[in-house]
Amino acid sequence: MRIIAKRTLRLFWEKHPDSEAALRAWHAEVSKADWSNPADIKVRFPSASFLVGNRVVFNIKGNHYRIVVRINFPYRVVYLRFVGTHAEYDSVDATTV
Repeated sequence: MRIIAKRTLRLFWEKHPDSEAALRAWHAEVSKADWSNPADIKVRFPSASFLVGNRVVFNIKGNHYRIVVRINFPYRVVYLRFVGTHAEYDSVDATTV
């Protein structure tokens, strides 16, 4: 999968250094993936939550942080829409970010 944009992750881990290893691991795993549908994601990330519009919520670092992405399955592209703490996640609408 191609991830747009890693810079979003980097900016986040610069503010929250304890998230860096987990975000790098997530990025490495997703970069190597070849997902064609949500079931493919569930195989590797069983705790992922699926929202409307091909949006997926991933729990990061033991559920300390959340990532919201939008996935274009035919083109194998993952668009980072949100990276944040639980408190930040609770204040956004994950279906529209």
